[in-house]
Amino acid sequence: MENYVFVNGVKIWTDIRGEQNNKFLILCNGGPGCCDYLSPVSEMLEDKYTVIRFEQRGCGCSDKDGQYDLETAIFDLEEIRKFYGIESWIVAGHSWGANLALIYAMIYPKRAEAILYIAGNGLQRNREWSTEYHANREKYGEIMSNMKYEGNDEVNKAGNISYQKFIQRPSLWKDISNLKTKTIFICAENDIRPNWPTQQIYELLPNAQIAFIENATHYIWLTHYNELKQVLRNFLDCVSITK
Repeated sequence: MENYVFVNGVKIWTDIRGEQNNKFLILCNGGPGCCDYLSPVSEMLEDKYTVIRFEQRGCGCSDKDGQYDLETAIFDLEEIRKFYGIESWIVAGHSWGANLALIYAMIYPKRAEAILYIAGNGLQRNREWSTEYHANREKYGEIMSNMKYEGNDEVNKAGNISYQKFIQRPSLWKDISNLKTKTIFICAENDIRPNWPTQQIYELLPNAQIAFIENATHYIWLTHYNELKQVLRNFLDCVSITK
């Protein structure tokens, strides 16, 4: 079921599935600047969770208003939580959305029951990482998920500028190491994006797991649907038991 959440007059598109469940999960897609493409991941979990997807301001069906910084994206996540009357939820994301989920949990640790960090890029703007990524993209190409709408370059630029400011905080790594939220980092073994930044974050978090899906690429579910589903469900079952 699609709903629009109005945040100070700005319309944010959301989709909610599995409403019969009393456990909640939000999915954040990549970019910044992409429309929603995570319905296959939602389908893996809808029998156990109420799953919400959304599109960031300026993307897909959400309003374009020029306020595309990281802080606004985090604020909108909180407003979505309040709209649906959720006390706490699992925050999940893919690619840049994995970083959005992680940063949300850092800012609102009491609202995040767990973090699903799927094929994220780590909290870095490393020149050598970028060089390797672009070289791999040129050499191997990439199987992409279908996008209903074109990406928004304005959202991408503004989101990345504010993201760079956030990761330059002197206390960043200390703040990450203090995060007690249960987390799973899921890496695609053959991602053209190097995985070492994700592994660095994993080493810092006290309640984290890491999983590598063999032969998978960035959009893991396109070729390794069942493997990703099993990893996610096994982790979430452990979260439910130990909660």
